[in-house]
Amino acid sequence: MENSNQSNPLMSHFRQPAIYLKLPSEGRYWDNDAVNLPVNGEVPVYPMTTKDEIMLRTPDALLNGAGVVSVIQSCIPAIQDAWKMPSIDVDSCLIAIRIATYGNDMDVTTTCPNCKHENDHTIDLGQTMSQINIPVYDVFAIGEGLEAKLKPQNYFEINRTNMIGYEEQRMMAVLDKQDLTPEDKESAIREITSKLVDLNVLNLASSTDYIKTSDGTYVNNFDHIKEFYSNTSSKIIRKVQDHLVKLAEQSGLPPYPTKCVECTTEYSTEVTFDYASFFVNGS
Repeated sequence: MENSNQSNPLMSHFRQPAIYLKLPSEGRYWDNDAVNLPVNGEVPVYPMTTKDEIMLRTPDALLNGAGVVSVIQSCIPAIQDAWKMPSIDVDSCLIAIRIATYGNDMDVTTTCPNCKHENDHTIDLGQTMSQINIPVYDVFAIGEGLEAKLKPQNYFEINRTNMIGYEEQRMMAVLDKQDLTPEDKESAIREITSKLVDLNVLNLASSTDYIKTSDGTYVNNFDHIKEFYSNTSSKIIRKVQDHLVKLAEQSGLPPYPTKCVECTTEYSTEVTFDYASFFVNGS
């Protein structure tokens, strides 16, 4: 009879790393306690367990971000706190986990913009992952002798923005259906607008690495930067927002080129992260 104190004889059949991933950030923008980066910079990626798959099909866990965080930490143990993961690493980690679990190929169906025919394609996720663009976070002038350097938000900040935005949209939809007096509706809209303005300031502050003054002072205190964005001119705000848009355009997954089998129209399709469908085995 097997001794319960012995090591599990099935241990050799536990999941093993399927691939190794070099984080696009190369460890930059991470807190020291959030990732244990090997010397060569490549983290082992394990296939998903049944529990991981269930987490990615649980609506509440997906909505609040806990499901994604749980799966990343399960499949990439070197990442000890995925909430602190910079945004530029998110796509690569999720693609790597899918590859480790199901392989490189992912079947997708797209609609031709010309003839509306539905085309079935197979995307090579390994090739797609190698083409992820990383923006250059350079220093730029924002006016009044000030310069700023931006940085990627972490996953917690991204998820917070999505959650707040979702709640605000839901509130607006409820307002449209409610039988409110014009005065009450106007008051509610003002409150929502104020929250959206606060969210914008919060996003700008969390996306700013530092602001440099004309006398060479580097300001990297989050509260000071947030206070600055709350009280500076709209011209400076627009300058920073425009630069964030520029960085967003530089980053992410490139469109996947394809061709319609019906009318031969060439078009591109975006590789999207609808987690409920992205992490479904296509075989």
